[in-house]
Amino acid sequence: MAGPSRSVSQCRLVACSTAGEILDTHVFDDSLVCTAIEFERSSIAVATAQLDESSDCAMLGALLTSRLPRAGLAHVFVLSDGIKVNGSALVAGIVKSLPADVGVTGGLAGDGARFEQTAVCVDGPRPRQQIAAIGFYGSGLRIGYGSLGGWDSFGVERRITRAAGNVLYELDGEPALDLYKRYLGEHARSLPASGLLFPLSIRSGSADMTPVVRTILSIDERARTMTFAGDVPVDYRARLMRANFERLLDGASGAALATQDRLGQHSPELAILISCVGRKLVLRQRIEEEVEAVRDVLGPITCLSGFYSYGEISPFTPSARCELHNQTMTITTLSES
Repeated sequence: MAGPSRSVSQCRLVACSTAGEILDTHVFDDSLVCTAIEFERSSIAVATAQLDESSDCAMLGALLTSRLPRAGLAHVFVLSDGIKVNGSALVAGIVKSLPADVGVTGGLAGDGARFEQTAVCVDGPRPRQQIAAIGFYGSGLRIGYGSLGGWDSFGVERRITRAAGNVLYELDGEPALDLYKRYLGEHARSLPASGLLFPLSIRSGSADMTPVVRTILSIDERARTMTFAGDVPVDYRARLMRANFERLLDGASGAALATQDRLGQHSPELAILISCVGRKLVLRQRIEEEVEAVRDVLGPITCLSGFYSYGEISPFTPSARCELHNQTMTITTLSES
């Protein structure tokens, strides 16, 4: 992707707050990781949407993509506020408004394990509550993506009997927060942060649907509700999940392998890794092992960069539909031929 040098005035800067930063096979906290991308024949466009432009996150997603030129658009990479956005509605609005052959990946900004405030910055250091999209253009671009988790389900499967968007009220007719706290035991005292260790797996009644994982953003003790990073539809089935160390590392490898389905024999020049803060809290001192697992698959030449997030945007595999995920390792790879 190297080419003639360009002046700073020709560059676009896009950044977000994180729950940890990835550079090569190292993971940092409270640092700044910068990745410069330069193309020989391809180009980009950047669009933003402010959260106060609409209270409907699906409409925000459609508004965001409407500000990207369509001609030659190959892929859209999204960075979003991670607290005030319903990520699954946002993704649905983005995907619906784009041609079917345009891929979408990205993630929700983080705030460590605090869940207080996140930010997205474009062309300057001033943080904003907004969503940013980078549109990639060019027939020579090769973009791969993959997303996998590695968590184990436990307990009985329950039906979501009352919910509104990403707010869960009842499971099997019982206040969701009460039931969740019973399962968590002593961990309930540390909610919502401890909820990262016990996400929720949800699926429709269809037996062939791949479950998606939802992470808690906040709880309401008075209303006995839980707010998740994405929708929890009524009549979906839900089960609690817990970590399996080795499967988490296998998930990182699997996500890297999935990116190669679209690249064929071409080695990626850049891999953008977006992994969930919940994985970071579980793996702790072993956290760099999941990045090393990606390196083992992609090889020594690929530049690795990324961050820990409050939600990941990607299809599970290149042939699947794009969705919001939690507790996954999501990888976007780029190269130019």
